[in-house]
Amino acid sequence: MLELLEPPVTPIRATIRPARPDFAGFAHATTARLHSSAFQLCRDWHLAQDLTQTTLTKLFLSWERAVDSDNLVAYAQKVLLRVYLDHRRRRSSTETVPGELREPVYSISPELRLTLLGALSRLPVRDRAIVMLRYFADHSVEQVAQELDVPITVVKSQTRRSLIKLRHMLRTERPTLFAA
Repeated sequence: MLELLEPPVTPIRATIRPARPDFAGFAHATTARLHSSAFQLCRDWHLAQDLTQTTLTKLFLSWERAVDSDNLVAYAQKVLLRVYLDHRRRRSSTETVPGELREPVYSISPELRLTLLGALSRLPVRDRAIVMLRYFADHSVEQVAQELDVPITVVKSQTRRSLIKLRHMLRTERPTLFAA
């Protein structure tokens, strides 16, 4: 009689999955790139580290879903961008900490890079993100539109307007920029 009350035992089948990249390997391979992108967005070395860690944490928590994406690096960049925009929306993001800016060493004209980054920092957040993704991360207009979740026409018009603003801001620096 006890045999009738117990549910039948079905054998567990092992599912064969294709090889997927493990999180640790992916994180090791892309941390430097994510950190560089974060620094270009926020211009604060320590905040860039925090944004990178938050991005990697979010990726780890949703790794099963993230690993199914077509381009895992682009997915991680999009997560980083959203983490950055979330940070900017918070009230505490306007606080500044006095101290030294520890920027990585650049072999080609660090003064030129600082001049450009200074001009970029004066652009509004979305305009800066568009310029950084288009020209520093080398994304297409379509990729930028997808990452920022805006129409392609917005990316094109904001890019044009941002470049005009940058030219206006850098008009006194023109001899330095084109001296090489």
